Amino acid sequence: MKQYPQIQVKNLTVAYDDFVLLKDVHFTVNKGDIFIIMGGSGCGKSSLLRVMTGLTPARGHVFIGGIDMLSADTKTKTVLMQKAGILYQSGALFSSMTLAENIALPLQQYTDYSPETIQELVSMKLALVGLKGFEDFYPSEISGGMKKRAGLARALALDPDIVYFDEPSAGLDPISSRLLDDLILDINQSLGTTIVIVTHELASILAIGTNSIFLDAALKGVSAQGNPKELLKNPPNETVAEFLTRGEIHAKRTK
Repeated sequence: MKQYPQIQVKNLTVAYDDFVLLKDVHFTVNKGDIFIIMGGSGCGKSSLLRVMTGLTPARGHVFIGGIDMLSADTKTKTVLMQKAGILYQSGALFSSMTLAENIALPLQQYTDYSPETIQELVSMKLALVGLKGFEDFYPSEISGGMKKRAGLARALALDPDIVYFDEPSAGLDPISSRLLDDLILDINQSLGTTIVIVTHELASILAIGTNSIFLDAALKGVSAQGNPKELLKNPPNETVAEFLTRGEIHAKRTK
């Protein structure tokens, strides 16, 4: 099956003042990928995600559908950003709004839909993530896993081509984390949505990832690319091997 590039990152350098976090990063996310950005703490995963969603880097390019988002005019950049949804670690729901009001917000801001149509769409998005009937609940009244799903419903409000996830399993118990993984798979397969996930959760990486990059803090860049399961079978270097086995290889060697 032919693959079509949806996101292309080229010659990317991310720096904070004189501190270079990432340099000369290159990779491609194909349409329909569940693309994992993985690596140890401090390697630049979340910073890379921020650049992919609009933060200006020190140098380089991020092409979305062939358009360089970082050099695009304001109107074009706005259109590109409206075609992407983001689920933050905390869910980032407005605590003073009900779930329905949270999900309706982007529809009210970026569409001309009638209130009745928006209400129907909100109910559909909540049903999609398994929260049918929770329209009038406030974030404080639901569990952490439900907050993540409500945040995902809001990320899907505008029917985006791409959804970005920043540590989606953070703070979740193993069962809730697995349920979220299953939901991500369902959305990817049923809607064809391209998924980009920053995570260090090995179970999720191996369960749902179809493509990936490994960021190495020592190298300040990418030291491996490919399907996570294939990287586990044939790790290109010891750092990747230790990460994908949670140090089991190193432990065996030192026994």
